[in-house]
Order: sequence, then C-alpha cells, then structure tokens
Amino acid sequence: MSQSRLQRICTIGCLIAGALAATGCHKTQAPAAGGPQMQGLPVQTVTVTMAPVAQSSEYVATIKSRRSTALVPQVSGQLTEIGVHSGDQVKAGQLLMQIDARQQRATVDSLRATERQKKALDDYDTIEVERQRKLFEAGVTSRDAYEQAQQAYQNAKADYQSAVEARKAGEQLLDYYAVRAPFDGVVGDIPVHVGDYVGPNLSPATVLTTIDENNHLEAYIYIPTERSPEVRMGLGVDLTDNSGKLLEKTKVDFISAEVDSTLQGILVKAPVEATPEMLRNAQMIKARVIWSTKPMALVPVLAVVRQGEESFVFVVLKQNGMAVAHRTPVVLGDTVGNDYSIVSGLNAGDSVIVSGTQFLVDGMPVIPMGGAAPPAPSRGAGAGAQSTNSGAQANDAGARAVAVSHPLHRKHRNARARKSGHTKTATVS
Repeated sequence: MSQSRLQRICTIGCLIAGALAATGCHKTQAPAAGGPQMQGLPVQTVTVTMAPVAQSSEYVATIKSRRSTALVPQVSGQLTEIGVHSGDQVKAGQLLMQIDARQQRATVDSLRATERQKKALDDYDTIEVERQRKLFEAGVTSRDAYEQAQQAYQNAKADYQSAVEARKAGEQLLDYYAVRAPFDGVVGDIPVHVGDYVGPNLSPATVLTTIDENNHLEAYIYIPTERSPEVRMGLGVDLTDNSGKLLEKTKVDFISAEVDSTLQGILVKAPVEATPEMLRNAQMIKARVIWSTKPMALVPVLAVVRQGEESFVFVVLKQNGMAVAHRTPVVLGDTVGNDYSIVSGLNAGDSVIVSGTQFLVDGMPVIPMGGAAPPAPSRGAGAGAQSTNSGAQANDAGARAVAVSHPLHRKHRNARARKSGHTKTATVS
C-alpha cells in the first residue's frame, strides 16, 4: 500500500474520533433510578413524662384584717386636737383626737360638788340616827323621834349613792371626748380636721379614722356556686400577686353557710401570715384554689406551637424506616415552671421535638439528636462562649438551609403562596 493512501486513512480515523468525542461531551448524565434522596432535619427531642399537676382555679381575693374598726364619735362637739397621722403605728389606749369637752368637764365638776354635799349629809344622819337610838333606849326621846332619824338616815344614804353614780356617769361621758385607740394597729385615712363639728347624730355619721391590725389577716375568696360541691375545709390556696409571684401558701379554714346574694358566690376564708410589708388590709390579690392533684403529661414550653386558638406539637414517628415529624394537636393545661401540662393529645414516652419547630411541616423527615437543646450563652460572656454561640448559629443556619430546601417544605411554601395569590416570576435562561 502506498504512503499517500495510509495518510488518508489516518486522517479519516482522526476525524471520526474527534466527532465521537464531541458527541459524548454534549450527552447529559442520566438521573439515578430512585430520584433525589430526601434530607432529614436534625432536631432535639425530649421524652414525655407524667408528673402530678394541681387542678386549680384562680379567683380574686381581698385581704382583710381580723381586727379592723372605724372610729365614730360617741359625743358631739368640735375637734380641738388631732395627735396622729395616717399610717402611724399606735398602741391600745393611745390618744388619737380630742373633742371640745369644756362643757362636760364643768358638768362633772358640778356633779362632784353635789356628791360631796350628799356625803356630808349622809355622815351627819349616820351620827344622828345613832344618837337618837341611845336616847330612845334611855327613855329620853320617843319612838317617833327615833324613827324619823332612821328615815332621814336612809334618805341621805340613797341621795349620796345617787350622787356617786351621777358623778361616775358624767366622768365616763367625759372620757368619750378623748378618742383613743381600741387596740394596737395602724391609723388609716383621717378625713376630718381640727375645728370640724362631729357627732353621732349627724347624717351621715362622722368617721374620724380607722384602726387596722395587720398582724392577723385573712383572704376573702368568693367561689362560684357551681363549684359548691367541691368546696371543703382544708383546700389548698396559693396567694400570688398580679405578676404571678407566690406570696404564701395557705388553706381554707372557713366556709360560709349562705350564698352572697350580690356576687352569687360562696365566701371562704384562709388565714394569712404575711408581713405588713407584703400584704395590707383591703389589698386585692390573686388566689389559686387547688381542687385536686393528678398525673399529667409535661412538655417544655418551647415544644408547643400556637396558631390562633390551636396548639400542637411535633412528635417523632417511624415511617418507612425513617423518622418523621408528625403534627399532633394538644389541649393545654396550666403551666408548671417552664413546662406545659397537657390535658389530652400526648402519652407518656412520646418523643417530642423541642428545636427547629418553626422549620417543620407534617411528615417531614428528621434526625433526632436526643436531649433538650442547650441554652444560648448570656451576653458579655468570654471568647469561649462567643465561639460556642457562633457554632450554634452555624448549626441553626444549616438546619434552616436543610429545611428550606426540603421538598415538603417547598411544597408547603408554594401552597401558601398560591393561597395568598402570589406567584413567582418565571425566569428565562
């Protein structure tokens, strides 16, 4: 074969090989037979446990002192002195106010003078009756004279006793002009002033002030009549302030035998031993009456998702050999610390997701990590804490990326977009 023919054969072969290579470069790789594998979202989980939870109801309670009184004058006159101020601590018998008593003092002085006069006459008649007795026995005077002396003695003695009692009544009335504290306590509001005319017969009656003893208090609680079968002595009561802070634990020690016609409630009382700095007379607080205690499921507050009036959690279930998040509606009870008590919807042993719930949709594959997520470090921590925070942010960003790219998540997002009427603008490549 000639050399020129061999060159032509080599040239044709090179051209064919180049064409085949060019054709192979433009051929696309066939997809895997099973399609793209679904990715799982790493999540932290906790196991549902049962714990005793108090079944309670919350009411408004009023603190009242067992010894509290309003001071009303028992005599009429002008106020000449007010010796205390609102909020002062006073002792029993301490002078609080003085009503003008000049006229009554003069009357008492007159009664004392009358008493002394009657006493002198009584003393004379006592001596005279004894003298007449001796003369009668000696036969010097008649029986009639002796009996007249006895009669005069009895009259003088009665007049003297009457004068003594009149003087005592006047002195007692005089004491009413000095208003004193009936017991140890705290002075309340003083609505009167020096110079005011006060008296018991005014309409309305004049209230000078109030005295409250803050050492022995009670909580007045009105319970609706529909719960009357559950009311009993010894019910536990938790007293809290408006922010929910526990002030004192106590128990019911009084139940009224009748229903309040205005409030249509049953009055129960519970003793309060709190200091005056914590609770005061007429203060309104919250009272949680504990009816009973029963075991209930507890889940962390972070595990519960609330949408409107609906509450639900995500429970880890096995499906087709893999773990998926199952949206489970729950009925919430009272909070116990940082947990919710669950009335219905969960059982002991269920595995509940507590992290990344904002990225989850029903049926989404997850990778349970176990254990609750660690709390975020506080501000102002050192470099080590900052490094840990950066790692947590990175993990959260990775979980967000996995969730957003998940087919179920994209389907859920697209469905919401179509429902709201928004469509993504098509792009032309």
